[in-house]
Amino acid sequence: MTTLKTSASTPVRLADENIEPSRGGFYAKARREFFGNRAAVISLIWIILVILSAIFAHVLTPYDPLQREAEVRLMGPSAEHLMGTDSLGRDILARVLYGGRLSLQVGFYSIIAATAFGVPLGLMAGYFGGRVDNIIMRIMDVILAFPGLILIIWLVALLGSNLTNVIFAIAFFSLPTYSRLVRGVALSVREMDYVMAAKSMGAGAGRILTWHIFPSVIGPLIVLVTLSISGAIVTGASLSFLGLGVPPPTPEWGSMLADGRAYLRNAWWMSVFPGFTITLLVLAANIVGDGLRDALDPRTQK
Repeated sequence: MTTLKTSASTPVRLADENIEPSRGGFYAKARREFFGNRAAVISLIWIILVILSAIFAHVLTPYDPLQREAEVRLMGPSAEHLMGTDSLGRDILARVLYGGRLSLQVGFYSIIAATAFGVPLGLMAGYFGGRVDNIIMRIMDVILAFPGLILIIWLVALLGSNLTNVIFAIAFFSLPTYSRLVRGVALSVREMDYVMAAKSMGAGAGRILTWHIFPSVIGPLIVLVTLSISGAIVTGASLSFLGLGVPPPTPEWGSMLADGRAYLRNAWWMSVFPGFTITLLVLAANIVGDGLRDALDPRTQK
């Protein structure tokens, strides 16, 4: 209790329990909400472990993913080869770990590129409107007019099968998703009082877009990026499965699935382990994305 004195020297007591310090702003609450979601935290830890395993693959396994040993070909999981060997005697665990480097690069770099180009286009379309909006959105509509995987396959076949072209093709198809999301947020924010006040004070378009409109995009953008990474990983694996990804013998999860198709009956481990890795990683990314979406939605915050 806190005691104050009035002019008549009469003590007045204030209830301290009614005075509670602030526990932080919106993002502090979102952080507490996310880390209170056990499934999302476990999924995030799993994603970090997969990334670290790919980075330190040379430490975790003594085998070269390209080394062939005919005497151990099609050997099942054992103490010597935890995930068995493939038809050429290569260690599956080593190929899964090293293959994660390429699959993760496709997932992360393609979405980073799509975000880097899609966000500015969406901001300009939503803020300026008119002819700028029409030009940008019509280009996005043309991209969306093509079936997704067909467009990506066509681009990779046209440009050539390598890591850079696969990343470019996936990023190119993802552009409309990011530009349309950001445009919608920019349209709803540009008429708000604080944006109009910045305009009246002489702030330029670049400053308004960067400091007043873009912060409103960050929340939905983080959720979309998290959910899109899993889709990009699956798309990259699909291209490799079809023979349009990184050329062999470089290990990649999709190409490992393709190699194991002919041995499903007598060497199931060739397909099961890379497929299981893709499934768990995509599931974890989706759970993290759902957790972020719930945490960043003011209607679900406690």
